[in-house]
Amino acid sequence: MDVIFTPELTICGIEELPAQRERKVTHVLSLLDPELPEIETFSTYERHYRTTLRFHDIIVAAPDRVMPRPDHVEAILRFGADFQARQEAQAASHLLVHCHMGVSRSTAAMLALMAQANPDETAESLFARLVAIRPQAWPNSQMIGFADEQLGRKGDLTAALARHYGRQIKSRPQFTEWMTMLGRQAELKMAILD
Repeated sequence: MDVIFTPELTICGIEELPAQRERKVTHVLSLLDPELPEIETFSTYERHYRTTLRFHDIIVAAPDRVMPRPDHVEAILRFGADFQARQEAQAASHLLVHCHMGVSRSTAAMLALMAQANPDETAESLFARLVAIRPQAWPNSQMIGFADEQLGRKGDLTAALARHYGRQIKSRPQFTEWMTMLGRQAELKMAILD
């Protein structure tokens, strides 16, 4: 299998951004709450390309909250296509995707970017690579559903997500309480427990 998407990949939360400054980040995808002010840390980074999208990390509509929408995932995939187009064969590249905590929106976006760049890679393999990058990954199910559809994966990303949730609940039982507190019971119900 020819894996195209092989730059250095990092997922983190806002509080971890200062620690990434020295890691020669070339591309940044920021997924932020709409009301959050601009993040000043990026002014201390070396030259890089950055795209910012603003929506909340929710899976059910709520007043005064911006749901992830298909056009957000389309923008993520445009970012991925642009990233691939800018790659130089001999130049190092480092893609950083972050959201508030580095757990849900950013991991969903990274999974979508990896699936886009590696259309023949199995969903299970993509999720295994995602966990290697960010062990606490709990991708936003809405975003994964949109990516699944837009990439023509015919439900395999969503099915693999359910198995991933099951593995995460088993290895990190605190996710059950956390996701319940965040109103993400639908994702807990999706989980396939082995």
